Amino acid sequence: MTDAETTRESTVGELSEGQVLRGILDRLPPSTAPVGPGDDAAVLAVPDGRVVATTDTLVHGPDFRLAWSSPFDLGFKAAAVNLADVAAMGARPVALLVALAMPDATPVSFVRGLADGLAAACAELAPGCAVEGGDLTVSDTLTIAVTALGSLDGRDPVRRSGARAGDGVYVIGELGEAARGLEVLFRRFTDVDGAPIALTSEAREALDPADARAVSRQLAPRPPLAAALAAAASGATAMMDVSDGLVLDATRLADASDVTIEIDSATLGDEPARALDGGEDHGFLVTFPPDAEPHGRRIGTVVARGAEAVRVDGRAWDGLGGWDPYRDWDAGRG
Repeated sequence: MTDAETTRESTVGELSEGQVLRGILDRLPPSTAPVGPGDDAAVLAVPDGRVVATTDTLVHGPDFRLAWSSPFDLGFKAAAVNLADVAAMGARPVALLVALAMPDATPVSFVRGLADGLAAACAELAPGCAVEGGDLTVSDTLTIAVTALGSLDGRDPVRRSGARAGDGVYVIGELGEAARGLEVLFRRFTDVDGAPIALTSEAREALDPADARAVSRQLAPRPPLAAALAAAASGATAMMDVSDGLVLDATRLADASDVTIEIDSATLGDEPARALDGGEDHGFLVTFPPDAEPHGRRIGTVVARGAEAVRVDGRAWDGLGGWDPYRDWDAGRG
């Protein structure tokens, strides 16, 4: 056997499903569910009998680039984007179910790094939440599908449809940082044909602090889940995760509530266009009635429904309007 053969890393195609699964479970914290991974399905304890459920899929190409994202970052992001959707309903995340579709040539170390990212996201963002099951299969395209489950703990869900005229509009978390990070990646880490160039640890360390932070927020977002749950407990009338851009997501909330949302661009920092159009920060758009204790920073007001769902500084926004995969992927914005 040659030195190359003895040092070559194993791939998932060379192992059994059980071996790959064991490599994942060994890196996750022990389950606290009544029945965790290992049976045909998990059994969860949900205090009031209601479960909030959501799912999100990350596909190599439109959703991430392996040249830029480490396995750890991918695992962290796959968990974070789903945990944010659960918290946006005012629910406490309790479990993740993770399905991986991978090419045979995927290194085993990649799967382990992904598991480390999943575990770290749960520990940092939603203590007590854990990966309780999932699925493994083979695909030519790396795909990560996560289902998140949450408990309302006796509270009513906070929906998009509850905003009323007179409510204040608030944002919890960042706006535009992840979009800035994506701009850095496309500007500095693509070749002349637009193909991604590897983002090495050395290249990442060479970025100036502001760009490095923005790239980190794009590759591994940190949604403020605890603040979203506090907003729900303080009487938020409507709330949603800002994943596709403030204008687009505010439009969705306004349509669900049959209102118009007025946004003041002066509240959005030095680069309001990026804040309005950029997505993937996974902060929260929240409305509060005048008598509630609000959370976050105020960016506008809910008014009676007018011709537009969203107005910025009193007029319709004429920017890009956020990320729509069916509109934007073929147009090269992915």
